[in-house]
Amino acid sequence: MFRPAVTPAGNGPRLFFQRVPEGKVGKNRMHLDLHVGADRYEAEAARLEQLGARKLWYTDDRGAKCWTMADIEGNEFCVD
Repeated sequence: MFRPAVTPAGNGPRLFFQRVPEGKVGKNRMHLDLHVGADRYEAEAARLEQLGARKLWYTDDRGAKCWTMADIEGNEFCVD
């Protein structure tokens, strides 16, 4: 099943996610950075936790405040 991801306005980059039968066995096949803005990253991380993601670590060493998180299968992504 394919699920497109677009901006709320319906434009911008399109991503397609495809389910595969095998589980994660090593490093991520892809890493996403979700840029939601300094005023929204905490709320977005909390929303994603409610959907099953978990916070792994927080950093602000590169300027932006950022949560590295993992989805329910352990794939890592960042919210900043």
